[in-house]
Amino acid sequence: MADITEIVAGRRWSYWRIAMWGAAAFLLLLPAIAMQFTNEVDWDETDFIVMGVMLFAACGTCELAARASGNGAYRIGAVVAVGVAFLTVWANLAVGMIGSEDNHYKLLFGGVLALALIGAIVVRFEAAGMARVMVSAAIAQAALGAGGLSSDLRGGVFSTIFALPWLLSAALYWKASRELRASR
Repeated sequence: MADITEIVAGRRWSYWRIAMWGAAAFLLLLPAIAMQFTNEVDWDETDFIVMGVMLFAACGTCELAARASGNGAYRIGAVVAVGVAFLTVWANLAVGMIGSEDNHYKLLFGGVLALALIGAIVVRFEAAGMARVMVSAAIAQAALGAGGLSSDLRGGVFSTIFALPWLLSAALYWKASRELRASR
């Protein structure tokens, strides 16, 4: 059986793209379906537009990463980074990572996302540089989570745990960097 990084790097990536975009469409439809059965889900047009834009941005970024490198570890690293960025924005919009959705501390998590994006641009999306950027994002994420522990223990722990996917992404980029060096 083929390694997942070989599948993602190979021709079968198109199946993964179809699954990704299909899952995004399904996620966007879920609240509309739930609203038919319960009053606890109450989305308006703005909620659907914001989620649609977020899903489009996440999937589009994954598409760009797929074109940036044929290396499976690089692609999966990008998907993990995009996923944690997406979840960070979603959690902050929905309930706030620290405290309530009205707590302005949550805006600091935008700095983690800015660090990851600006860092990626600075290192020109090169695998070894991306690994360092993802470690930096993990450190920033953990620091913000730890900083919020005193005001919201649950939110602080939850936010700190978000450093783990950043580290997973870093490890995958590091693996891609080693594989790319070995192939030269």
